[in-house]
Amino acid sequence: MHDLVIRGGTVYDGTGGAPFTADIAIDGAKISAVGDVSDKGRTEIDATGQIVTPGFVDIHTHYDGQVTWDPYLQPSTFHGVTTAVMGNCGVGFAPCKPDEHDWLIGLMEGVEDIPGTALAEGIDWRWESFPEYMKAVEESPLALDIGLQVPHGALRAYVMGQRGADLEPANEDDIKQMSELVVDALDAGALGFSTSRTEKHRDKNGAHTPSFKAEQAELHGIAAAMGKADKGV
Repeated sequence: MHDLVIRGGTVYDGTGGAPFTADIAIDGAKISAVGDVSDKGRTEIDATGQIVTPGFVDIHTHYDGQVTWDPYLQPSTFHGVTTAVMGNCGVGFAPCKPDEHDWLIGLMEGVEDIPGTALAEGIDWRWESFPEYMKAVEESPLALDIGLQVPHGALRAYVMGQRGADLEPANEDDIKQMSELVVDALDAGALGFSTSRTEKHRDKNGAHTPSFKAEQAELHGIAAAMGKADKGV
C-alpha cells in the first residue's frame, strides 16, 4: 500500500512532452510510481479532469518579510508554487542594523508596493547579518522551499549608512566590506546577489533605491569576490 495515490490526472511532467493520463503513487517524500497504479493508497485523490504537474519554481518574489510569519506564502502556494526565490531587485531585510528597520520597510514599500504597516507588524527582526536572516527563515515552519539572495540596497546601507542611502560612491573600504559580506552569505547558502539600476525603483518617499548610481568599481568588486568564491549568481 502506498502513502498517497493521485488517480487519473492529466500529467504534465515538465519534460516538454505531451500530457498524459496517469496515476501517481507517493511514498514518504518521493514519487514511487507513475502510470497505472494498481495498489491502493492510504490516502487517495481523484484527479480526473485536473492537471497534475511538478511544483512551480517562482524565481522572482518579494516575500522577504512575509516569509518570516506566513508558512504558506499565500497566495503562491495556492497556485502550485513549491519553491520561491526572494531578495530580488536589490531590496530586502538583511543585512540590517537596528536603526535601519523602518528605512528598509519604506524601501520595500516604495519599490514593491507592499504595505509598510503589514511589514512593520509582521517582521520580528531576529537577525542582523544575512546568515542570521537565513537561519531565521530556516527555523520558520515553511510549506515550501526558499532561495535567498543578498539585496544590494540593504547591503549598501548596512556598510555605508546614510552615504549608501544618499547614492554616494562607495570607497575601497566600502567595496571590500560589501564583498566580504556577500561571500559570507554565499558560504551560508545564499543563492547570489541582486541589484537594481532602474529609474522606477524608489522608496516610499520617492528617493531612488541605494544601488541606482552604484559605480562600476563597486559592482565589479562584488562580482569579482563572488567569482573568487566560485559560487552564487
